[in-house]
Amino acid sequence: MMQDLSKQQPLGGETALVVFSGGQDSATCLAWSLARFGRVLTLGFDYGQRHRVELDCRRRVRDALAALSPRWAERLGEDVLLTLDTYRESGQNALTPAGTATDAAPLGATAADGLPNTFVPGRNLLFGLQAAIWAYEKNIRHLVLGVCQSDSSGYPDCRDDSIKALQLALNLGMDAHYVLHTPLMWLDKCGAWQLAEQLGGAALVDAIVEESHTCYAGERGVRHDWGYGCGQCPACRLRARGYAAYKAACAASSPLETPRA
Repeated sequence: MMQDLSKQQPLGGETALVVFSGGQDSATCLAWSLARFGRVLTLGFDYGQRHRVELDCRRRVRDALAALSPRWAERLGEDVLLTLDTYRESGQNALTPAGTATDAAPLGATAADGLPNTFVPGRNLLFGLQAAIWAYEKNIRHLVLGVCQSDSSGYPDCRDDSIKALQLALNLGMDAHYVLHTPLMWLDKCGAWQLAEQLGGAALVDAIVEESHTCYAGERGVRHDWGYGCGQCPACRLRARGYAAYKAACAASSPLETPRA
């Protein structure tokens, strides 16, 4: 059953901007926003990511969510894709051009600084700043990010403290009143699938499985029960474990059939 939470909360007249990559987390955040806000816009970033195929999935995810509900379709507004050159020029990690050419270590391997080599320094901070700048002239104060401390893969800019600090800096530095929403912050991947089901039922879960992209290797050729991906990179393994736990929880909560007499 599709939720219409805007009737329960004082957000139905507000506009939200979702930082939207086309992945599982941002797709779930988009559904969460459509259930709460009267108008929802999406903003994505082309920063030279190795898994650039996620950008090709963004439109399909948006279309799939709009098809689930006339109300969601009515609320879904403009989509914008911004180009960021910073990481093309200086990103020394396994997910951006300067790193992919020289880094022979497997995706997710520990780098010299102790973090996974898939960590893109300051990415979520930069995305939040760019989103705030774009929203400023449009008087949008609600920014929605799909960051998650529980399943952050060791990324420090996914932590709750990092996002709270970012919100404070944005509001002080821009004399604004932004609210940074992080609906997945304390959920693991199983919890993210469960939230999707709560928001849009099995149809939303199926849409996220089929259309969203998570794989760091950019693999869209192999279809698993949890979606497309190489199945080996950290993002695929995390998504696969979460989906398996979600399906197990579904099976455990399903009532057993009563045998016919």
